[in-house]
Amino acid sequence: MISVRLPDGSAREFNEPVTVSQVAASIGSGLAKAAIAGKVNGKLVDTSYMIDNDVELSIVTDRDPEGVDILRHSTAHLLAYAVKQLFPDAQVTIGPVIDNGFYYDFSYKRPFTPEDLQAIEKKMTELARKNEEVPRKVLPRDEAVAYFKSIGEDYKAEIIESIPQNEDVSLYTSGGFTDLCRGPHVPANGKLKVFKLMRLAGAYWRGNSDNEMLQRIYGTAWAKKEDQDAYLHMLEEAEKRDHRRLGRSLDLFHFQDEAPGLIFWHAKGWTIWQQVEQYMRRVYQENGYQEVKGPQILDRSLWEKSGHWDNYKENMFTTESENRIYALKPMNCPGHVQIYRSNLHSYRELPLRYGEFGQCHRNEPSGSLHGMMRVRGFTQDDGHIFCTEDQILDECVAFTDLLKKVYQDFGFTDIIYKIATRPEKRVGSDEAWDKAENALIQSLERSGCSYELSPGDGAFYGPKIEYTLKDAIGRMWQCGTIQVDFSMPMRLGAEYVAEDNTRKIPVMIHRAILGSLERFIGILIENHAGAMPLWLAPVHATVLNISDSQAEYAQSVVQTMKKAGFRAEVDLRNEKITYKIRDHSVNKVPYLIVVGDKEKNANTVAVRARGGVDLGVMTVEELMARMENEIQSKQ
Repeated sequence: MISVRLPDGSAREFNEPVTVSQVAASIGSGLAKAAIAGKVNGKLVDTSYMIDNDVELSIVTDRDPEGVDILRHSTAHLLAYAVKQLFPDAQVTIGPVIDNGFYYDFSYKRPFTPEDLQAIEKKMTELARKNEEVPRKVLPRDEAVAYFKSIGEDYKAEIIESIPQNEDVSLYTSGGFTDLCRGPHVPANGKLKVFKLMRLAGAYWRGNSDNEMLQRIYGTAWAKKEDQDAYLHMLEEAEKRDHRRLGRSLDLFHFQDEAPGLIFWHAKGWTIWQQVEQYMRRVYQENGYQEVKGPQILDRSLWEKSGHWDNYKENMFTTESENRIYALKPMNCPGHVQIYRSNLHSYRELPLRYGEFGQCHRNEPSGSLHGMMRVRGFTQDDGHIFCTEDQILDECVAFTDLLKKVYQDFGFTDIIYKIATRPEKRVGSDEAWDKAENALIQSLERSGCSYELSPGDGAFYGPKIEYTLKDAIGRMWQCGTIQVDFSMPMRLGAEYVAEDNTRKIPVMIHRAILGSLERFIGILIENHAGAMPLWLAPVHATVLNISDSQAEYAQSVVQTMKKAGFRAEVDLRNEKITYKIRDHSVNKVPYLIVVGDKEKNANTVAVRARGGVDLGVMTVEELMARMENEIQSKQ
């Protein structure tokens, strides 16, 4: 008798071995039809998997995240099947699942075209409608290599040759197409109903630029059409909000080839930068941080002591002078330890909080650079807290509460919290790790935050919390972090005088709220689609005259607003007022102030808020009071 225990705690008994599919059928015909895979004792398997002993089983459908991943992986195989049907000479390589979809790399004698993509997608639909079964077979490694070489699939053969000789290889076949795959796979291609091919790209075989350039086809796949439609709509919105496009059109910043991964800030963009930096500077001041500044270049010996030279050298820009090797700092923490070490500290001084708008440089691969989201030069709102083990909890609680307030001021209220715990290889005692992990957990619980655990994902020197924002169109951005570090203070000789007059090593808490200011500003631009809230907007208001007779009055309004601290400009161009309104509306100016003879004579202004909202006629003082209230409330 075979007992199969189900997620609800019930068990089903069978007199002989059964497949996952048969168990699903015994529960109900609807579940049998919906089944994509099974999870046997926690391991994903095909619905054809034979159960021959007592197990725990859950049936995986397209309602489960694992089910959607299987759909996507299977659709990647369907793509390869369609390509081989249309282009028999093409060689297939690999086709993994990625966020929201999949890709597959091909070797072919000519570049694929957008028209090819349409034809491939049409063929995929035709093949899926055939609802061919996708059986699994297992071959010895060498036999699998021989098979793929016999059909001219040299890339597949090379992949299999890298597998240890004593291991078997699983293959899945659909129609006349067989592909290498660990599985599981959908039982039949008829399950694949909602997909779309997205774009073409180049990719080196195995990611090595010395190898052949392959052609990568990206696609997306979903369980429901409405989910795919929502995703495609989100992509459309994301394209409209692309900070690189808005940076150019709104005259905020630009990039050029002479400075890859580095930003040329224009006056308007730098104004946004200044508002963000000054805001964070006030946060430092109000929360007990001493603002410090470390050098940009430090000697190799310090990077060796910190561990960066051995573990991070390839990402560091280096230079030589007078027979000494230096590196541009990729992070600020070693410099802060030097500032801490410059004086002897007592336990009475702890916690000691340092903050820095630290400029860092990292030698990122050129292919990974992406506007302001991935750069080589960036500035961190970096902070380090030197404290005792007993102070970790209070510092973490205070930081999480502060972070929530900051994010709210910037317009983000949906935050995901993740705690990464001790890895297998680590430094520090288990007792210290217990204290640090418990402090992180308790800090989130005290702050009323639900969280996820990521067991083993902490750094070797300590656990951490990752704070992830959700933007206006549902995208996730990991920004803030707090990390407990037992290692660096010890490696770099940081000490304090304890109550018993002994020397002890402080705990070092690394923390950042925004992370990279460049990246965060990029997120802000995309979140607000370039229409920055008033307190961040590069220009608060633009005054527009209707004719030359109001030019002097328009200028006086601007001067009044500037003296009151508002960022105001005037447009005296000899253009129709409708043209000027349209022009500045495109530039997303929060307030457009129109003055004609009527307003000039009455010492008033006609005000239009962003979005074409007519606020009517008011005095300049009334307008400034309204704007000041909006700025203070961070609306």
